[in-house]
Amino acid sequence: MRKISLRHLRCFAAVADTGSFTLAAARLYQTQSSLTATIQQFEEEVGLKLFDRTTRRVVMTEDAARFKPIADRVLQDFDTAIGDLKAISLSHRGHVRIASVPSMIEHVLAPALASFRRAYPDITISVSDGSADKVERAVLAGEADFGMASRLNNFPDLTYLPILGDRFGVLYPDDHPLAKIRQPLRWADLSEFEHIALANDTGIGAFLDSHPALGFHQKASLHDRASSTNSLFAMLNLGGRISVLPELSVLASPLKKFTFRELSEPVITREVCLITRQLRSFSPNTQRLVDALMENIAEDYHWDGPRQDQGKAA
Repeated sequence: MRKISLRHLRCFAAVADTGSFTLAAARLYQTQSSLTATIQQFEEEVGLKLFDRTTRRVVMTEDAARFKPIADRVLQDFDTAIGDLKAISLSHRGHVRIASVPSMIEHVLAPALASFRRAYPDITISVSDGSADKVERAVLAGEADFGMASRLNNFPDLTYLPILGDRFGVLYPDDHPLAKIRQPLRWADLSEFEHIALANDTGIGAFLDSHPALGFHQKASLHDRASSTNSLFAMLNLGGRISVLPELSVLASPLKKFTFRELSEPVITREVCLITRQLRSFSPNTQRLVDALMENIAEDYHWDGPRQDQGKAA
């Protein structure tokens, strides 16, 4: 009697996800005949039919559909466990992996890395940047030792430690009508102007979408959304429109060429978190780097963002 292995589960999941033996075989880098044989072995072993085959698509049976989330979980747990073992191996050789949203890298993470490198020159470091969703998933999958981002998906297997607040403001070209308003700007002052929002798969975009009472962010059409601060920079360069961002996003990108002013009534601050895996202890090297990071934040930042001597974008 054949035993069911991870290979059977991977083949099953690939066919279920793609709805095609051809596409699943390409994803798994194997021949279609080999994939078909593996699925047949799986069906024979469990004594159930897993897929109904039509002329256009392969569809899971009811039994297979109930099993699919369990198979996904088994595969994810296995891949994460292997990633953890690799991470331990890298830590023994002196390597720390960090995932961070771009706005945290230049002014928050980079100074900590510089002081850490002076103290531990033999420890290598890798930094990957991306959206809050990408950062969370990198930590969840064991691809990063820790992350820095807003709480977006709130995965139950992750721990989110708030470390920094970042106050929202408005960004606009120097010749925009907002430049003529001398008193502190309020959210209500923005309602009449066209604006560009960040996509809601970013921490910033999702945060503002979760505050509908502001009556601002959700007015953006699909054509008024940017996927990152880099694409937002290109769109703002076209002129005539504004955007709303937390201050560190402006300081750490080409967007600092525009005028930035904090918004009040109400004061809105996003929460930046140190993101780690639950029940996962840091290696000594990672702990030292986290300590350097926290020391840098305590010295240069208050909860609402950079201290005054760090400078303002406007």
